[in-house]
Amino acid sequence: MDVSTADRPARFNAFAANCPSRRLLDTIGDKWASLAIVALGLTGRMRYSELSARIDGVSQKMLTQTLRGLERDGLLTRTVTPSVPVRVDYELTELGLSLLEPIRHLKEWAEAHMPDVDAARAA
Repeated sequence: MDVSTADRPARFNAFAANCPSRRLLDTIGDKWASLAIVALGLTGRMRYSELSARIDGVSQKMLTQTLRGLERDGLLTRTVTPSVPVRVDYELTELGLSLLEPIRHLKEWAEAHMPDVDAARAA
């Protein structure tokens, strides 16, 4: 049985310097992680090369590090299919899917408000 977040005890406080939730905020606040989550949310399952092509400007090293971090945190799964060449697919887990909506909204907010931010920077 899944316990809603309202019923969970408040054990973490991201305002506290030693709170482990800060590491998670670092991960999900990273632009590459956010873009990877949204990209995977749009298609469901993607190969590394598809993710790399979808997220323009990400280096191979950064994408690899990002995907490893998201897998470590339980936000995506990596499935290796033995073939020639080997096929590797990435897909959001239930936990990753639960993060998709807020991350997608944040991305859309940034896109919609960029002209306002540009104007403020110019002022």
